[in-house]
Amino acid sequence: MMMRHLLSLTSFFLISMLSAGFSAAAGGQEELVAGLPSHEALRLGKQMYRQGILPSGESMRAFVQQDIEVDGTMFSCQSCHVRSGMGSKEGTVITPPTCGSWLYKPLVGAEMSARSQERVPARLDPPPFRSAYTDAGVSRAIRLGKDPDDRVLDYVMPRYVLSSREAEILVYYLKHLSAAASPGVDNTTIHFATVVGPDVSLEDRQAMIGPLEAHIRDHNSQSRPEEQRAKTGPFYKEEKFAPYRRYSLSVWELEGTAETWPQQLDAYFLKEPVFALLGGITTDEWAPIHDFSERNQIPSLFPLTDFPVIADSDWYTLYFSKGYYQEGEAAARFLRRAEAIPRDASVVQVFRGEPRGRALAEGFTATRGKMDLPAAEDLELPPDVEIDRFFWKSLLERHGEAVLVLWLGPEDLVSIGELVGFESRPPMVFLSSTMLDGAVLSLPEAVRQFTYLTKPGSFPEDEVRSRMATERWLQAKKLPITNFEIQAKMYFLGWTLSPMVKMMRDDFYRDYFFDIVDMMRDQYYAIAVYPRLSFGPGQRYASKGCYIVQVSGGAEPKLEKRSTWVIH
Repeated sequence: MMMRHLLSLTSFFLISMLSAGFSAAAGGQEELVAGLPSHEALRLGKQMYRQGILPSGESMRAFVQQDIEVDGTMFSCQSCHVRSGMGSKEGTVITPPTCGSWLYKPLVGAEMSARSQERVPARLDPPPFRSAYTDAGVSRAIRLGKDPDDRVLDYVMPRYVLSSREAEILVYYLKHLSAAASPGVDNTTIHFATVVGPDVSLEDRQAMIGPLEAHIRDHNSQSRPEEQRAKTGPFYKEEKFAPYRRYSLSVWELEGTAETWPQQLDAYFLKEPVFALLGGITTDEWAPIHDFSERNQIPSLFPLTDFPVIADSDWYTLYFSKGYYQEGEAAARFLRRAEAIPRDASVVQVFRGEPRGRALAEGFTATRGKMDLPAAEDLELPPDVEIDRFFWKSLLERHGEAVLVLWLGPEDLVSIGELVGFESRPPMVFLSSTMLDGAVLSLPEAVRQFTYLTKPGSFPEDEVRSRMATERWLQAKKLPITNFEIQAKMYFLGWTLSPMVKMMRDDFYRDYFFDIVDMMRDQYYAIAVYPRLSFGPGQRYASKGCYIVQVSGGAEPKLEKRSTWVIH
């Protein structure tokens, strides 16, 4: 236990030093910036850059279009130049990089970075597209809107009202922003890892790892001589060829209970720093791995979990969806729109005290709260309570007119048909198709008319094209279809990974990796198990929807949509 504790502390201090991107001055004296220790200046500068809040705690003030005053919290630096400082493009507005690795070097052309300049033959050496900034020049650009060559910046760029001290703090932060490449990348390789929980079956483990390894083999096979081009390619294509790196993938196997996972993850990372986590799978909650990513600032891309962390401000994990929580959200939104149900109608939520039922109930409760609707009455059942005719009778005697939200599995719903055998019955019942799994179509016909189910994935008829593409790829890679949902998700991850890495060029910064993800367009083609995946700045759940469905009547029942994919 003591060894684990020491490994955790060692990792913490190592990552703290790597993340800071600067070191103390010789002799152990920490640098002073605007009269502040450098670490405090970085903290306050980050606050100014990301949130638009001054060191005093007040909002920054700025002017756009020359004379329109705006609140800095509405026009923070990050909103355009993104978290990494690498810039963005919105329509015709191009926002250039504002980070240290770019600002303090001249740019030799719109398509060539400062790193290309030494490779340009003297006879072709062009004038700089933009001269290098100095600290004073950066301050002037922020406050007066002029670049090092005295050109006026576009008036969409806010001119911030800052004192000399405030400007010095912000400039210091920009100078250190994305100034050094993130750990996990060397001159030849980008190192990735994937995490496997101790509770995962061998079949599901291979369904997750197999497609990832196939994508990495494809990338490393170099059907074009990428490594040779990176070394000897022409100078005018340096930005295209020089960033090429091979991929490596380590499998971090977790053991024991979730309480011990942070120490195990720290030990893995101390032994082998990685640039990002890809996929990963556990049937338990993802929270320990999520917290590890946040603490060490390691991007975690599309882990396979039904229990993601639900947070508005965390940055370093991008999930496919909110899992069971999202189904609860969808039920609450649909119920709010149901014309036949009054806003103040009684709602009773029934669930067992286990992770699935609680996650569904939390999503339903939180969403009703956001819509200012009355709270549902929660009925959490102990493990020894049997759900039979007498249970339904007692429930209806107490809540005969209430909407019933039953987050229960098929073993608890064997007798749900009893609901129609009493004088009163609920006006509407909600179930989770995910909890029912293969028993959805076995729902008794007597209750189908008033029973609705949440369905978070695509309908088979809507996924024909993308499913065919995934199946053919798996076949070509000699990967037997075992768990198609897992394999399809990892196919999508690999399909998006290489373009994302290419867009980074050789600016290998973890925050930039996710800045690029945030700017991705909606994806339809390569994802077979969702109608679409959507991305946006700071959004950390790519699937935004969940259908509400009913089971049709007759001898051959099927699911029928009762809502659109996104329920507002």
